[in-house]
Amino acid sequence: MERNRPCLFCNVNKESYIAENELAFAVRDVFPVTELHSLVIPKRHVSDYFDLTKEELTACNELLQTVREGILAKDGSVKGFNIGVNVGSVAGQSIFHCHIHLIPRREGDVPNPKGGVRHLIPRKGFY
Repeated sequence: MERNRPCLFCNVNKESYIAENELAFAVRDVFPVTELHSLVIPKRHVSDYFDLTKEELTACNELLQTVREGILAKDGSVKGFNIGVNVGSVAGQSIFHCHIHLIPRREGDVPNPKGGVRHLIPRKGFY
């Protein structure tokens, strides 16, 4: 998304929320990497993770825990999670409103999960 367009995350329909607290909300990702992939988003428009206040960090972490618990209750095949944040266009950020990915992982969803998020850079995941 270009920086001069209206912010997608500032205009999320509250009916899409799967969890909410005073400073943040959570929704399912509309382009999920895995089933139940979710996003935790601060309510204040802030471009990236490093601009969050301590209170917003706490609120987002509380929602990560809440959404994780909901995913585990809903789908017993989930055995792990990746938590990720893209900061800056060179890191893949395309919506410049901070958002934290919570990606459920299941046994066998990739042939070898070793290295996890290190696979963002080709040939760096396995060590």
